[in-house]
Amino acid sequence: MKFKSFIVTFATLVLTTGLLFLVGHTFTIPWLMFQHEYANNANGFFITTGSFVPLIIGLIVSFFAEKIYVYKYRQKLG
Repeated sequence: MKFKSFIVTFATLVLTTGLLFLVGHTFTIPWLMFQHEYANNANGFFITTGSFVPLIIGLIVSFFAEKIYVYKYRQKLG
């Protein structure tokens, strides 16, 4: 049961986050896009990343998906 719960949680996280990043890049929504830039000019060092909002939303959705899965599993047993 623990492995199946992990699979449900991880798959929900990956699918939700991926879908939100895809929507962000498709419709050019900056807070749903992931952008990565790196520059190393001799002694300079420059890094920027993009929005982590899709990842946070994905974590929240996967948390609720796991809770629903565990609830339904316990209903099936009892």
